[in-house]
Amino acid sequence: MKPKNSAAVLAAISGVPFIMVLGNSMLIPVLPAMKQTMNLSQLEVSMIITAFSIPGLLIPLAGFLSDRIGRKRIIIPGLILYGIGGITAGAAAIILRENAFAWIIGGRIIQGIGAAGTTPIAMALTGDLFTGPQRSKSLGIVEAANGMGKVLSPVLGAAIGLIAWYAAFIFFPAIVVPIVIGMWLLVKEPESKREKQSVSKYAQSIKKVFHKKSAILLTSFLGGMTALLILFGILFFLSDYLETSVGIYGIMKGFALAVPVLFMSITSYVTGMLLKKKVKLMKWLAVTGLSLIALSLMSLNFFQNIYLFFVGISITGTGTGLLLPCLNTIITSTVDSAERGLVTSVYGSVRFLGVAAGPPLFGYLMDQGNAYMYWGGGALAGITAVATAVLIRVRDMQQPGEAGQGEQSGAPPIMTEFVFSPSRKPISETDKNPKNSPKE
Repeated sequence: MKPKNSAAVLAAISGVPFIMVLGNSMLIPVLPAMKQTMNLSQLEVSMIITAFSIPGLLIPLAGFLSDRIGRKRIIIPGLILYGIGGITAGAAAIILRENAFAWIIGGRIIQGIGAAGTTPIAMALTGDLFTGPQRSKSLGIVEAANGMGKVLSPVLGAAIGLIAWYAAFIFFPAIVVPIVIGMWLLVKEPESKREKQSVSKYAQSIKKVFHKKSAILLTSFLGGMTALLILFGILFFLSDYLETSVGIYGIMKGFALAVPVLFMSITSYVTGMLLKKKVKLMKWLAVTGLSLIALSLMSLNFFQNIYLFFVGISITGTGTGLLLPCLNTIITSTVDSAERGLVTSVYGSVRFLGVAAGPPLFGYLMDQGNAYMYWGGGALAGITAVATAVLIRVRDMQQPGEAGQGEQSGAPPIMTEFVFSPSRKPISETDKNPKNSPKE
């Protein structure tokens, strides 16, 4: 089943993850200009990224509310807040210039609150509107929009930055307007038949799941957080390094920043195509991905040549691309469909925490010396790889496609700051029968 004007509906929904992923990545190319204009330290300029990411801890609350009052009633106000935050930061930059830092941080927090949960809820809304094979195809398009935004955002940010370093803040509300109009006019949310959980029952459900399978879930959460912490830490470092050490500016710098993200996105897509039901392969690809991240970061200590340096960070992106789709499937295969939304929304918050922590942590280590950053990040990835090898056990995972897995089938593996959807509607007859469910 699919709604009327399904292409237009899908375009409106796909706009949500596309513009939300711009929230951090598009600013990375202009961070050095912000630092210079406002006379900031590395730690202070990193807070411009962190301030947006910390409200991601609200993702489980957003998912809970979307189950009770509806998806659009969370997504549309979230988009509006996202635009208001951009206006706040942009106006402060124009009016206050070098004294705008505190107002920019405030605007970024407002943006982060608006962004919290919007993409996972958009994924849930897609699952509500489309069924059967159409659901699989539609989820793929929504996630493809997410991945496309991730790759394009450094180039787009660098191009807009040629106008002024604060122009990106003004771009956010401008691009939000058509998405809000499209969501309001085109997307007709189906009447919900979901059970409305109380807050206490919601908390008890999460506690129950983690009590049963704490090792595999917490290890997977650590893997996702570590990967994004390192990825955004490297992008933060790379933005400064390209200007100060290599002399690359503008759009060329944007293309350079897109390199590790492009490798991540391509590898994620290919990995997802190959995974299917190979649960043993998922675990060892996750271990391999973390090991590649660790080795590539440590090897950067020895690369003085710029081309070898980009080989190293490309391997970091490749390792992240191997890891994230595996964690996606491991987590969704570990819990039943009734609990999946709770667990994956918590996972989304943990991943946001990694995004928030990466820039300030790498900024601090950059001040101590690049070697601390390379060895420290490599050690963290290496320890996580060992934990993944030891604590993630195949017997704790249900096979993808088994009973209870139909709700997630077809969800593509390309992962960014947001990935999973909050709780969806009760399992349909198609979902109950794995023979009739869409193939992953």
